Amino acid sequence: MSPLLKSRMTSMHIEAISTGASAHHNEDWAGSFVRGDTSDLVILDGATSVAGRDYIDLANGDVRWFVTRFALALETAITAGLAQAQAVHAAAETVERAFRAAGAADEMPVYAWPIAALSWVRIRDGDAGHRLELYCLGDCKVLLRTRNGAVRDLDPFVNPQEGVVKAEIARLQAEGVSDPAARLERMMPMLRARRVEQSTAVHTNALCLRPKGAFGARTAAFDAPPGSAVLAMTDGFYRLVDTYGLHTPSSLFDLCIERGLEAAVTDLRSHEAAARAAAPLAVKRADDASAILWRAPLPHF
Repeated sequence: MSPLLKSRMTSMHIEAISTGASAHHNEDWAGSFVRGDTSDLVILDGATSVAGRDYIDLANGDVRWFVTRFALALETAITAGLAQAQAVHAAAETVERAFRAAGAADEMPVYAWPIAALSWVRIRDGDAGHRLELYCLGDCKVLLRTRNGAVRDLDPFVNPQEGVVKAEIARLQAEGVSDPAARLERMMPMLRARRVEQSTAVHTNALCLRPKGAFGARTAAFDAPPGSAVLAMTDGFYRLVDTYGLHTPSSLFDLCIERGLEAAVTDLRSHEAAARAAAPLAVKRADDASAILWRAPLPHF
């Protein structure tokens, strides 16, 4: 699979991009499914494995296996006409059956089970505008821009674990542990314990293989006027705003609309290549980055 995946659907004003932080390996997925007057925008951000090895897919990695399998299963569920919550659970069950069939589940520790963040925006077109329905697990970002240029964060979720990780990194740096590999090794017990919690908690807010009951998803619905646009993205893409400070949400929207998603990724990677120390309080100095941009046609009078 190419490290740079792009798809354009100009008739529906949809553009998607998904890029890996390193060549030939990407644990994100971004795409859309269009049926009549309904467009489904889906962003998946696979969580980097803390296992130290792969158990299911030795060639492509367990996280990539999980994300791509889930995207295929979700497409089937959407095609069947399921509501968002039902579709996510049906897709997770399909992937869990494949996980068991892969034969590695018995030897795989729970901290090695793959998980992901998911943001799904279902857009229903109407005569007076558009109805947006959100289903979100994890920390992807969804922005809405109206025709007058106002930008709104539709899912203003702050991941509390980010603060925990940054505090631990700062503590280790204060101890003199500045080497990233040594720091990661010291943090691994904490990271693995967190991964077990995400995979086993009741109503977990992570997309996982075996949820206990319903996923703890954040759901919301909004009415968007004609001429609106939606930009959904992984946290790796949103580093342009909240990590590197190169953009505001509004200027990021401007960049993506005026120059395209590929231009935004080019700016992201150029900045990371020029300043690897720009995010000293991050576990990863670069991340997979994916986004999908939906633009409603302007109304005709």
